Amino acid sequence: MPKNSKVVKRELDDEVIESVKDLLSNEDSSDDAFKKSELMVGDREEKDVDVEEGSDVEDERPAWNSKLQYILAQVGFSVGLGNVWRFPYLCQKNGGGAYLVPYLILLLIIGIPLFFLELAVGQRIRRGSIGVWNYISPKLGGIGFASCVVCFFVALYYNVIIGWSLFYFSQSFQHPLPWDQCPLVKNTSHTFVEPECEKSSATTYYWYREALNISSSLSESGGLNWKMTICLLAAWVMVCLAMIKGIQSSGKIMYFSSLFPYVVLLCFLIRGLLLNGSVDGIRHMFTPKLEIMLEPKVWREAATQVFFALGLGFGGVIAFSSYNKRDNNCHFDAVLVSFINFFTSVLATLVVFAVLGFKANIINEKCVIQNSEKILKLLKIGNLSQDMIPHHINFSSITAEDYNLVYDIIQEVKEEEFDSLGLKSCQIEDELNKAVQGTGLAFIAFTEAMTHFPASPFWSVMFFLMLVNLGLGSMFGTIEGIITPIVDTFKVRKEILTVICCLVAFFIGLIFVQRSGNYFVMMFDDYSATLPLLIVVILENIAVTRIYGIDKFMEDLKDMLGFSPSQYYYYMWKFVSPLVLLCLLVASIVQMGLSPPGYNAWIEDTAMEQFHSYPTWGMIVCISLMVLAILPVPIVFMVRRCNLIDDSSGSLASVSYKRGRIIKEPVNLEGDNTSLIHGKSPSEVPSPNFGKNIYRKQTGSPTLDTAPNGRYGIGYLMADMPDMPESDL
Repeated sequence: MPKNSKVVKRELDDEVIESVKDLLSNEDSSDDAFKKSELMVGDREEKDVDVEEGSDVEDERPAWNSKLQYILAQVGFSVGLGNVWRFPYLCQKNGGGAYLVPYLILLLIIGIPLFFLELAVGQRIRRGSIGVWNYISPKLGGIGFASCVVCFFVALYYNVIIGWSLFYFSQSFQHPLPWDQCPLVKNTSHTFVEPECEKSSATTYYWYREALNISSSLSESGGLNWKMTICLLAAWVMVCLAMIKGIQSSGKIMYFSSLFPYVVLLCFLIRGLLLNGSVDGIRHMFTPKLEIMLEPKVWREAATQVFFALGLGFGGVIAFSSYNKRDNNCHFDAVLVSFINFFTSVLATLVVFAVLGFKANIINEKCVIQNSEKILKLLKIGNLSQDMIPHHINFSSITAEDYNLVYDIIQEVKEEEFDSLGLKSCQIEDELNKAVQGTGLAFIAFTEAMTHFPASPFWSVMFFLMLVNLGLGSMFGTIEGIITPIVDTFKVRKEILTVICCLVAFFIGLIFVQRSGNYFVMMFDDYSATLPLLIVVILENIAVTRIYGIDKFMEDLKDMLGFSPSQYYYYMWKFVSPLVLLCLLVASIVQMGLSPPGYNAWIEDTAMEQFHSYPTWGMIVCISLMVLAILPVPIVFMVRRCNLIDDSSGSLASVSYKRGRIIKEPVNLEGDNTSLIHGKSPSEVPSPNFGKNIYRKQTGSPTLDTAPNGRYGIGYLMADMPDMPESDL
């Protein structure tokens, strides 16, 4: 009998062990050479590998330089343009301060629990979105692909908005600002104000005509807008350079891109509070309209805002958390980032309403002056009697309160003739009630307010630089949600993939910098993400709670965090959050069905927006965006269900272990040791070589969809390298 036969017999008699930790604990202390052995795959060592629990070997996966850098990355991703131009609009539209109540409730019910869930699965499995859901169940691997598709769609048009901000930023270094006054047109006889600008306003004209040079319909492309094309190219170059080294490059930029917007918002808040009328705007914001709060529409819009504000379903949250250590307190991170996001929205709302209050006060003063002049003319021609006017009223320096007093008297006395007088009620509240959001807020209303600021170019530079940084922070997370899963799954070089992704996105994004590009941005914003992301997050919740197992997941959390999470999350994940998400999905579908599909087109002749329905091809594009985004889910499910792809051909389900790390398993190794479980005696099997042993999954065993407690349920056998002769021992 060979001298090592006892060792071989011991290996055959040992029961199959399910974890690397247990295997390593059963090795002889003298087998140090075994632990230091390496497995070469394709003549090179795998670089992107994990550390299993119990391994004291350093993890070779990229990691954050510090906890602060990671928090800033998550804050930069979740805090985006929507916090500045979407949340204030919803607050104004849905009951002012009363809107904060449903928002906070829904943040606690679906926001924090689902954000915590994504952080936890990313940190536990240490893969991007594709690898995470493929790990839990290969049949649900399509969830990760769907997230990547949605991220790509959003990145296409989101970077266009950054391009717009870059254009305004570049135009802000001049005094007066180019959108301060309407341009003059000269002909042979005289000079006059541009009619399109005179009918609208200077900032509106500059946005639609100078910046976008917009066409009158979606079907009228009008060719490329070269100014915006250059800005879009600059935006993609910035993103590419920041992301080319992954978190090693983007993480350092986060210190500026995540913190600078807060500096600007605080500066704007302090400056805004010193402006005349800012208190009126803030008072208008926080005046609760409790009757509106009870409407279902308010809760639906609050839930949608919570959902998108935290970046749920995009994969960026999972990607960022996958670079954390396993024992990181991701529960603390989830609560911290969620409330930072909320307070950022409130801070941005304070700034917006302070500035809009100032703007409303200026517009109201102009209204008072213009209508006071009308009253003086009516007094001169005898249409109004001087006896109506109180004696203390001085029209040369009339206040808003005095004007409204005169207005009410005239309306009461001249009740039948009042409409023909052409007088307007000049109320600040009327101006503040004109809800604006998105580009209308950032590029029209806010820019108009800044023209009245002292040193307006400085504030304009700060504002649009803030928008660029907010956009870049979100873009980093969005691109990471595409790059990380693909790199983890297909083992491609991150630098090459990043460059290719940015190049492809730029060339596709040229459709957004046509003269009709703004209409395509609205189309993608409305249809490419909302429904697909809701479905993705519902499936994520089901995958963790029903397929992986909520009890097992709670045990994993206890193992990672060092303490048991509150049972609150158990009930939220298992019952409440899925129900709320399903209701939100149904409500969104109903809302989409009731709202006629279309867009607001800018009509040059009337200088007004006009609603247009999408043409047939436009409807096809809208439907295709939603279908393409969610299509990977059923495709991957059917491929896995019908076994059209062999799991042993290098997929994530085919792994081996080396020195406590997950690595790819070589395909079709010769001399597979199935003989060890088919009753062959030890003498019929080559002896093991302790310098080259690996742990390998049993060939021919059934493929399991789930990995109990993070491992395959069938265990691993200690196998030898079949081509090593016994005499070499």
